Amino acid sequence: MFESGVTVKGFEPSDAGTWDEFIATSINGTFLHSRRFLSYHADRFHDLSLLVLDSRGRIVGVLPAAAGSEAGVVDSHPGITYGGLVHQGKLVGDLAISALGGIATHFHNLGYKMLRYRAIPRPYCREFADDDSYALFRMNARRTRVDLAAGFELARRKSSSHGRLHDLKEAAKHNVEVEIRSSAWSEFWALLEELLASRYQTRPVHSLTEITLLAQLFPDEIELVLARVAGVVVAGSVLFHTSRVTHTQYLASSPIGREMGALSKVTEIAIERASALGRAWFSIGTSNEDAGKVLNAGLYQWKLSFGSGSFVHEIFELPL
Repeated sequence: MFESGVTVKGFEPSDAGTWDEFIATSINGTFLHSRRFLSYHADRFHDLSLLVLDSRGRIVGVLPAAAGSEAGVVDSHPGITYGGLVHQGKLVGDLAISALGGIATHFHNLGYKMLRYRAIPRPYCREFADDDSYALFRMNARRTRVDLAAGFELARRKSSSHGRLHDLKEAAKHNVEVEIRSSAWSEFWALLEELLASRYQTRPVHSLTEITLLAQLFPDEIELVLARVAGVVVAGSVLFHTSRVTHTQYLASSPIGREMGALSKVTEIAIERASALGRAWFSIGTSNEDAGKVLNAGLYQWKLSFGSGSFVHEIFELPL
């Protein structure tokens, strides 16, 4: 127990329901922090998630975490884009420092040497919640990676570029048809895998089996938007809807789709979808390589051309 009366304890499977209820009423948690989401790939990771309790044993914070790929590293969280300390507005100021101090002590006692902390980007937070970043600074953590993401507040979107407007005219001319909430996951995944292999020599983070399972688990949060020409898929996007942000988790287009402006039309429809759902922000994702040290300028400018601004994804490392 610390001066603030905060303690930490390891997550147990019996805590799952309480955990998810807490995430739903937090100021900075999303469905990615839920046990329902984390459990889909639980076999990949050694879970080290924690609950933060007040002096009366009530949950005031949770930290999704698992052993990292490097020996001696615990990561919050290696299986999701951002992890971080999720709370309902109570872990602020000195209490945030105390909570993270307790978390650090807990992992140190387990034999870990480093905590890698993937901070929750501001657009996903329902209230300003940077106390964790301040606490990490006070604890001499290092900011080791910054990825630059394109995004904008839907109510304050700037005008799209002439290039994107031209794409929309091309899409109309070629009768590009867009379907929302498509179930043709295998068709899109074939396109996505081919694109990532040919351009970046990589594969999607999720397998086809995993993304279809997640779409079944989260039918209101995960959607597929597809563009077709004469019935053939030429572009598409996977949308992740959190309470505040619609994010393009995946974007892909065939060479023919690029000529027809299909991906621009898909993205415009996705933006309209986010607005209709009452989301505050639209995120078109990061454009970084080499652990954030290289910016794919062409991709980044394409994302900005939808009237976008920018925000960052930050990763800290805290010696234990």
